[in-house]
Amino acid sequence: MPFGYVPAEQQMRDKADYARKGIARGRSSVVLQYEHGILFVAHNASQALHKISEIYDRIGFAAVGRYNEFESLRLGGIRYADINGYTFDRGDVTARGLVNVYAQNLGMIFTDSIKPYEVEIVVAEVGDAPAQDQIYRLTFDGSVAHEHGMVAMGGQADAVASRLRERYREGLSLPEALRVGVAALTEPDGDPPPTSQIEVAVLDRNRPHRKFLRLVGAKLEALLAEGAAAGQAPEPAAEEPPAEAGKAEEGGGEDSPAAPPKTGPSTKPPATPPPSSPTGPPTGPEDDDIDTGSGDERL
Repeated sequence: MPFGYVPAEQQMRDKADYARKGIARGRSSVVLQYEHGILFVAHNASQALHKISEIYDRIGFAAVGRYNEFESLRLGGIRYADINGYTFDRGDVTARGLVNVYAQNLGMIFTDSIKPYEVEIVVAEVGDAPAQDQIYRLTFDGSVAHEHGMVAMGGQADAVASRLRERYREGLSLPEALRVGVAALTEPDGDPPPTSQIEVAVLDRNRPHRKFLRLVGAKLEALLAEGAAAGQAPEPAAEEPPAEAGKAEEGGGEDSPAAPPKTGPSTKPPATPPPSSPTGPPTGPEDDDIDTGSGDERL
């Protein structure tokens, strides 16, 4: 066996560990659907370098890891989309076709190069309806995952994804989705990142032609404030069950009418004496005419 030989399985394992460690040193990003499109939220302290970008009319791009590596992928994706849109039709440029190109390049780099790319990317395409939205996640080795609803990547991705799943639901408004995304990027018992360190963009299906829009400045602050107010709004109190009718009769509160007293034998009108017998005067009432005090209880 030649000196310095390393089995191919060990090489792939070492490359994968190297790439994972590099990606984990970055800051997390989340991508999630809301009622009118797809929202991108990234923790980014740089004002000049973007982790979120537009690829084509309906397609957005988000990445974590080494900037120079995922920037080269972004530029290659833009060239691919422009050439295909010009040569054929703009509708022929899809996120699925772009993902196939990215997967081939990343897989080739991971296999052939000594050093793999330390990147993880998301390619998203907004459709005419929420059911037509597409979110794809690609890892450093070219693996592709079709995500549904939401995805977290980079940094402590597992913890961020767990917080995102706890808060996410379908049909969120934009302020609510932004609040959920920022909360997922916030460490437990920690302060949320300042507005200057959050990069936010959307693919809004209601916009004409180009769907990509960055949210910055006063507009971003207003959406964050609206989402925070919606999260602190108290829930409507549950209606109390109506009081039972029997309790009102038994309790006899201050405002409840007093129950009428039971009538005794004296309240019943006197029985009419029987007609005089032709044989002599009556000596007393008959047995059937005696009032025992039972009143109306006898049925």
